[in-house]
Amino acid sequence: MNNPWTTQSSRLVYETPWLRVIEDQVVRPDGADGIYSYIETRVAVAAVALTPANEVYLVGQYRYPTQHYSWELVEGGAEPDEAPLTCIQRELREEAGLRARKWSPLGNEIHFSNCISAERGYIFLAEELEETQSAPDATEVLEVRVVPLDDALEMVYQGEIQDAFSIIGLLRAQRHIIERTVG
Repeated sequence: MNNPWTTQSSRLVYETPWLRVIEDQVVRPDGADGIYSYIETRVAVAAVALTPANEVYLVGQYRYPTQHYSWELVEGGAEPDEAPLTCIQRELREEAGLRARKWSPLGNEIHFSNCISAERGYIFLAEELEETQSAPDATEVLEVRVVPLDDALEMVYQGEIQDAFSIIGLLRAQRHIIERTVG
């Protein structure tokens, strides 16, 4: 489908190392002039770190924007020009103290809240894990938990895991395992 929006001008409203707020003067699909504001972020990455017994590593941390404790997959944001796979390999080491010898993408690119954000995300399955030293960022106070995938999915259904990236990753991992088992 062709883009029904026309951008007349664009300006940077606010910028930090993690995000940019953009305000565009637009002509809307109905022909009226308008403003469209949105957020640009770094590329987001997540890993479903899976053991041979189909257990997954979850990371718990307090999330300031939502003001609550969150159980999630290992996640992070890529540095400028950093490949998503390189980023998640680094994040898995830093947050969970793990390295994986086998990596597989779990589906295509994800768009988060695409009505207000241009954020893109990628999820990978990390297997053949080995422990190493973790090194969380100074802003991260993390708890690492290993749970059966079925229990993690139950945490999703019970509302204990609310992070959309983690929910998508766990569901994609479940499907990947089913497809691999079936053939």
